[in-house]
Amino acid sequence: MRALAKDNLSLLIQALREEGYEVLGPRMGEGAIIYGPLDSAEELPRGWIEEQEAGRYRLKRDPTNRYFAFTLGPQSWKKYLHPPNLCLYKTKKTDQGLEFKSDSWHKKQAFLGVRACEMEAILKQDRVFLEQFHPDKPYQERRESVFLVGVNCSRAGGACFCVSTETGPTLKSGDDITLTELEEIFLLEARSARGRAVLGRLPTEEASSHALSEAAGQEEHVCRQMGRTLDTEGLAELLKNNLNHPRWKDVGDRCLTCGNCTMVCPTCFCFSVEEMTDLAGLESKRVRQWDSCFSEQFTLTSGNSQRSSAEARYRQWMTHKLATWHDQFDESGCVGCGRCIVWCPVGIDITEEAAVIREKDGASHANS
Repeated sequence: MRALAKDNLSLLIQALREEGYEVLGPRMGEGAIIYGPLDSAEELPRGWIEEQEAGRYRLKRDPTNRYFAFTLGPQSWKKYLHPPNLCLYKTKKTDQGLEFKSDSWHKKQAFLGVRACEMEAILKQDRVFLEQFHPDKPYQERRESVFLVGVNCSRAGGACFCVSTETGPTLKSGDDITLTELEEIFLLEARSARGRAVLGRLPTEEASSHALSEAAGQEEHVCRQMGRTLDTEGLAELLKNNLNHPRWKDVGDRCLTCGNCTMVCPTCFCFSVEEMTDLAGLESKRVRQWDSCFSEQFTLTSGNSQRSSAEARYRQWMTHKLATWHDQFDESGCVGCGRCIVWCPVGIDITEEAAVIREKDGASHANS
């Protein structure tokens, strides 16, 4: 484990840029922390934290003035690896026939500030796009070229429950370099050959036992600070056995079917494909766009929607995320980031809905 002075954080960004990477990371947007290009550490949202609750997100100043005291904004790294709008190929009609053109991905990108839950989300998307019968080429090209700089959380957000899903608050694997921000320094750990090469270019020194002890204490504090909990014991079977539970009607009455939860979720992967042509019919392009199971058109078959109610759509989303994802990928689709709670305009809380179904299921068994 190496120690880096906080004033030297920009040297990490500089080293990545010199390796040919476009560095992307958290920065201030309009009322929220978003992801975008970074040229130096000065562009990071240093000294800012969020107030996060169901249906609420507000930024406020952080007296500790840390670089990474905030947790998560509305965006995830998914938007770079699985872009929301992607042209798959173009066709053009010529005198010689049809010409087909598809663009390969040649950029090298570095993600700075990948949290533990987000790293787990990337690994889940790897299973979706890379570990099936036919690897997805656009995702594969982007994923193979990306350099990942993880950051262990120093505080938990009001909607975080990564301890319940065992996906945080510290990174387990997958990134190239892991940062831990302490009061005075950063701890750096290289986890790949690429990470060791970049780390070797920085003015670091061996971390002291005091610093390692501080990091361990910080992790314990964050684990105790979780804003939410989710009882995952037997949860998949619980949801499958309660598809007609009255709670679905209750949540359906509140749900706006806006799809915010699927857009901010770092693991939702559904998409639609559209063919677009010019008016002359000489050129066309095939475009892949994010889709949501909350859309009425999502299950449109022969002119009929198979899930016409908000109740049915929320039930599908939640049971897929927490239950039938296990059938597809042998694990849950939830990483406990809490974004679906924070960015729901009516404040629907997936942990609360699961708890109510469990409670009433237990009560019905007790009375039977």
